[in-house]
Amino acid sequence: MTNKKYQPKITGITIEPLSFHYDKRGWLVELFRQDELEKIHYPVMAYLSETLPGIGRGPHEHQYQTDVFLFIGPGDLKLCLWDNRPDSNTYRNNIVLTVGESNPCRIIVPPGVVHGYRNISNKKAIVFNAPNQLFAGKGRGESIDEIRYEDKTDSPYQFD
Repeated sequence: MTNKKYQPKITGITIEPLSFHYDKRGWLVELFRQDELEKIHYPVMAYLSETLPGIGRGPHEHQYQTDVFLFIGPGDLKLCLWDNRPDSNTYRNNIVLTVGESNPCRIIVPPGVVHGYRNISNKKAIVFNAPNQLFAGKGRGESIDEIRYEDKTDSPYQFD
């Protein structure tokens, strides 16, 4: 990936490289700027997750939530995205990318796009997500906005 926005083959997916700024103290990378995100994608919460080597998360999709993932490392993940929106002009298209330490990037995943990732490195991988919806709603009192596929052996959404 170059330093420009990647043009994905799924409508609504945004993939942008992240730039690390190094000096004698270490590094800094900007995760969120209001002048770089559409207001509809502004986060309402944020979380970090750790994924161990060889382990996957997902695939799943959201009906309402947009995820704003930041993959910076350590470690690399195989990210899979599938367009599951029948009204989309890219319906059934998929994208497979290596993201993380070797390809730090921000990826915006809109509702209806199935997504999952697997750690393909021998290091733990850290993922930052700043979704535009609260997990389980206000006070965690609502239904969780997820359609899960990871345990469905007949699902078309498979890592391999």
